[in-house]
Amino acid sequence: MHVASPHGGEATPEQPQVAHMPAGYVLTNGMEKKDVIWTAVLSSLAALLTLVAALYACYWWQRRKRKREEEEEEAEQVVVMQHPTSSLSRLNGILSLKTPLISTKALGAQLETAGTPNKTPSGTSSNLAGTSIPEGKSAGATSPAPQNKALQNVKSEHPSTATEGMAFLQNRSISLVDMYIDNSEPSENVGQIHFSLEYDFQNTTLILRIIQGKELPAKDLSGTSDPYVRVTLLPDKKHRLETKIKRRTLNPRWNETFYFEGFPIQKLQSRVLHLHVFDYDRFSRDDSIGEVFLPLCQVDFSEKPSFWKALKPPAKDKCGELLTSLCYHPSNSILTLTLLKARNLKAKDINGKSDPYVKVWLQFGDKRIEKRKTAIFKCTLNPVFNDTFSFNVPWEKIRECSLDVMVMDFDNIGRNELIGRILLAGKNGSGASETKHWQDMITKPRQTIVQWHRLKPE
Repeated sequence: MHVASPHGGEATPEQPQVAHMPAGYVLTNGMEKKDVIWTAVLSSLAALLTLVAALYACYWWQRRKRKREEEEEEAEQVVVMQHPTSSLSRLNGILSLKTPLISTKALGAQLETAGTPNKTPSGTSSNLAGTSIPEGKSAGATSPAPQNKALQNVKSEHPSTATEGMAFLQNRSISLVDMYIDNSEPSENVGQIHFSLEYDFQNTTLILRIIQGKELPAKDLSGTSDPYVRVTLLPDKKHRLETKIKRRTLNPRWNETFYFEGFPIQKLQSRVLHLHVFDYDRFSRDDSIGEVFLPLCQVDFSEKPSFWKALKPPAKDKCGELLTSLCYHPSNSILTLTLLKARNLKAKDINGKSDPYVKVWLQFGDKRIEKRKTAIFKCTLNPVFNDTFSFNVPWEKIRECSLDVMVMDFDNIGRNELIGRILLAGKNGSGASETKHWQDMITKPRQTIVQWHRLKPE
C-alpha cells in the first residue's frame, strides 16, 4: 500500500510497528517460572516426608500402647488361695514341655470307645439287593488277623505288653487322623446315615456299602430333598465317588457298594472316611445336609461292622476349630492344657490369611489369675501350636476355675483381633462340648483327654 507524501512525492510502503521489550523483562519472567516449579517440587517432597513421619509416629505409638496394655495385664492383681499342703501360695502358670502332647494310652482308649460300631437296628437286613460284586472281590476271602485288633491292648500299664498296634499309635504323631477324632454331639439334628465296611485282606481292598439315610431335613419348597452321598478317603480330596440321587425323599435307600483297591492295612489306618450328604439342586449349588468323619484306625476289620452315624451339620460360623487336651493330676495339683493345632481359622488379613497365636487366661469366677501365650504363626489358617501350659490348682478349687482360650490374629499396626474363643469350664463353659471336656478331665484324673472345639466369635 502506497501513501502520498505531504511534500508531493510518492511515499514509502508502511512498515509494521514492532514493540521492543527490554531484554531484562524476558529473563525475569523465565526465572519466575523455574522458581514456581522448584517450589512445587520442594513442597511435594516436604508433604511426603511429613506423611512418612506421621505414619511412623502412629506405628510407634501403637506399639507403645500395645506394650503398655500387656504390661497392665501382667500387673493385674493375683489371687492368693489357700493350698492344702502349704499356707499361702500364688497360682503359678509354668510352661512345661515334659508333659506328652497326647497320651498314647488315653488316645487308644478313646479310639476303642469311639470305634465301637453301632448295631444294625432290628429288622434291617444286611443283604443288599441289587448290589453286584465283581469276581475276585468276594467277601469270603481268607484274611489274616487285623493289625488294628491290638487297639484293645492300649490300656496295658506296661509298654512290654503292647503289640504292633500300640507301636503304631506311639510312632504316629498328631496327624490327619487325630484331626477327625471328634466325639461331640451334633449341634442340631440333621438325620442319620447307615453304612457298613469290609476289608478284603487278600486283595487289599476296602469295601464300603452305603445303605440308607433317615430323618434328613427338607431342603426344597416341596418339603422334601433330593439326597445323594459324596464319598472321600481323606486326605485325598481329588478322587470323589457319589451315589445316585434319590428324588423327593427324606429317608433315602441307596444300597450302593464302592471298592477302594490297593490299600494295605497300614495305609488304610492313616485314612479318614468322609461321607457328605448333599441335596441336589438343578438350578443352583447343591445344599449341604450333613457329614460324617470316621478315622479308619477306629474300625475293627476282623468283623464286618455296620454303623448308624448321626450327621453333623456344616459349620455355620467361620471362626475355625481348635484341638486341645486337658489333664489333671490331683497328687500334685497340676492342671495341664495342651494346644495342639487349629484348622480353618477365619482370615483376618487382606492376603486371605491370618497371623494366629493363642492367649490363655486361668480364671476363678470372673477374676483373671494367670496368662500364657503361644508363639505367633505367620500367614496360616491351620497352625500347629504343640504348646503345653501347666497351672497349679488345688483339688478343692478345680470345679470353680476355668480356662479362657482366645485365638488371636497378630497385627503390626492396630490392635490384635480376636479370631475366636472357647471357655473350658465345669459349670458355665462356652458350649456343651467345652463343659463335657472339663467334666471328663475331672472324672478321669491323670488321663489326657483330647477334643476338638469350635471357636465362638465372642
